[in-house]
Amino acid sequence: LHQRQRGPHGPPPPRPGPHRDAGLSPHTGVVPFVALLLLQRRPVAGRALLVTGSGCPSHGLCRSNVQEQTRRQVAVLNATAQELFSLYLKCQGEPFSNEADRLCNPAGIFFPAFRVNRTSERKEVMVAMYKLFAFLNASLGNITRDQEELNPMAKELLERLHNTTKTTRGLISNLTCLLCKNYNIFQVDVRYGDSSKGKNAFKKKQQGCQVLRKYVQVIGQAARVLLPHLSPS
Repeated sequence: LHQRQRGPHGPPPPRPGPHRDAGLSPHTGVVPFVALLLLQRRPVAGRALLVTGSGCPSHGLCRSNVQEQTRRQVAVLNATAQELFSLYLKCQGEPFSNEADRLCNPAGIFFPAFRVNRTSERKEVMVAMYKLFAFLNASLGNITRDQEELNPMAKELLERLHNTTKTTRGLISNLTCLLCKNYNIFQVDVRYGDSSKGKNAFKKKQQGCQVLRKYVQVIGQAARVLLPHLSPS
């Protein structure tokens, strides 16, 4: 699966190789899916291009239990989202630990729209899920980098961030497989949001808590919408 970058703040497309810190100059291009997982380090959102054709790899990349594995991954993320957010707030200290409603209000940040519901077509749901978790994967990379700098001794928080990222990457891999196998979709249009790099410590903490607060709000809805579409027939 590929992602197509776009938007006023989009960085140059990642290339296979060592990690790089993307700039903020406008650029568009097709990004290999593996490069996205390994190299992307900033929040993103995407509008899927329902591109079909011969671009998908062999269906052999799908495991036999891919739907059940996807169900479990979504359930794990849903079950642990609030705990991650609460621990994040605790580790940031005041004023975040006692003014979360004000400081972590996600109204001012970009987050991919999630307009599907249980009656939406399965393909539409899968595309929306891919956009959501691609955004989350990059956001977690951004937050983890900041927390490694700001709270290097917060071992439990860092471990939870790494574990959530690992689960999210596995979920993206499974969604990639399902989109290619079932719908031959292999390109996604991606618009990058603002990176926290270069911001002061307060702004980094605030951006992280805004993203995680919005994640808590959306993941429950995502689980309710997706899981019925992955139920055994």
